[in-house]
Amino acid sequence: MSLIDRILDGRIHKGSVTIARPDGSNRSFGKPAAGWPDVVIRINDRGAERRILTNPRLGLGETFMDGAVSVDDDDIMGLVELVRRNNVWEKGGEIGDPKPLKRAFKKITRPFNQMNSLARSLSNVAHHYDLSNDFYRQWLDEDMQYSCAYWPDADLGDGGAAISQLSLDQAQTAKKAHIAAKLALQPGQRVLDIGCGWGGMALYLNRVADVDVLGITLSQEQLKLGRERAEAAGVADRVKFELIDYRDLARREAAGFDRIVSVGMFEHVGVPQFDVFFRAAANLMRDDGVMLLHTIGRMGKPGATDAFTRKYIFPGGYIPSLSETLEASEKVKLIASDIENLRLHYALTLREWYKRVRDIREDIIAQYDEDFYRMWIFYLSGATAAFESGGMCNHQYQFVRDRRALPLSRDYMLKAEKEYLAKG
Repeated sequence: MSLIDRILDGRIHKGSVTIARPDGSNRSFGKPAAGWPDVVIRINDRGAERRILTNPRLGLGETFMDGAVSVDDDDIMGLVELVRRNNVWEKGGEIGDPKPLKRAFKKITRPFNQMNSLARSLSNVAHHYDLSNDFYRQWLDEDMQYSCAYWPDADLGDGGAAISQLSLDQAQTAKKAHIAAKLALQPGQRVLDIGCGWGGMALYLNRVADVDVLGITLSQEQLKLGRERAEAAGVADRVKFELIDYRDLARREAAGFDRIVSVGMFEHVGVPQFDVFFRAAANLMRDDGVMLLHTIGRMGKPGATDAFTRKYIFPGGYIPSLSETLEASEKVKLIASDIENLRLHYALTLREWYKRVRDIREDIIAQYDEDFYRMWIFYLSGATAAFESGGMCNHQYQFVRDRRALPLSRDYMLKAEKEYLAKG
């Protein structure tokens, strides 16, 4: 029995996985069960197993990308789900938990992987977001929201899977309304959107709440499309976009914003810059200002970015724990007035993205190549499993500088959310 066989033999209890090797031998693990995946892995290269065992956190992704390993029906989602669901985070299940020496090495090297200077931040953003607007337009919602959607009708089905009757577009609209309501917006206020993406949130806030918005990004592609959308909507005088880093903006313009929103950007900041980020945000806010920070988060203690994501998807990125985020915000006396854990909402979002990417497989291969396509479905499947059975979640933090800046109950959020949803 190979080492991979020994590892799987003790970890797969429900569902089944069969390994088919180049010599014609097959070995199966687990037992078929209703609601659980049954997958077949094919080892197409004799060196693939060695590559996986040498670096488990990177090897499987790379061998799948280059075809040394394949999964029948391209069901990489089923494989990753099967392994992770059999070893859930809440029950202490860890996949390839590093040894003490490796953990210490990661702790030492983590800051160096996240030293996101302005030049490095520009490079990291370009690596992911400047692929092409057309690529993202093919599989995101109509508004091109590239962050966790909000599924207010979601419920738990058989086996604990989250289910919703909403479309992706409806769920992303609900996300924007949910966030806008937490900002307690008033007409004419000035809002800063840090990491504005393709401009959807900025344009939405202007439309439903009659506010002026400055969106900032480090992506040339996002900047171009955001400005085009503002011009097309006839609001370019009220919704503006700049190619500028939050650190430079804070040096240029202190205490100029009534509200700050940041969605899906904090994951790119990196722990060494957390203090700088919150200091900049606090200095950019008026004394009675409100900030809403929406970010992927960890449900446990601080960790490290997995090797595949760091190398191929989000160089310089890091998912913060609750404790790390609050510790940094506390240093500049930002008050955490509300915190919400969205838990399974991103899993629903990622499954929809995965389905859409698979639907345009041929288009992606023609535009890039098959390795690129496999990289994306591996990334999306791994991320989905992390939210369904691993330690990932989404946190929404509401921060204020003045404890009297907001009403004393949360009723205003519910009222505003309904009003915004009614506007579509």
